[in-house]
Amino acid sequence: MSNGKEDLELDDDFVSDETDSSEAPVEVAKTNLTKRRIIDNFLEERRLHKQLAEYDFDL
Repeated sequence: MSNGKEDLELDDDFVSDETDSSEAPVEVAKTNLTKRRIIDNFLEERRLHKQLAEYDFDL
């Protein structure tokens, strides 16, 4: 059927899917971390505004 010494044509432009899939989770992680920091900063700012509003300035 086939000989063991057949010539195979290889595409030089072939890009492995493994390299693309390994980069995607890194981007998602960075995005999630950025979103988490934004939320944390927003909550911290709200907490500080609440403490400032409740602060007794007549000490």
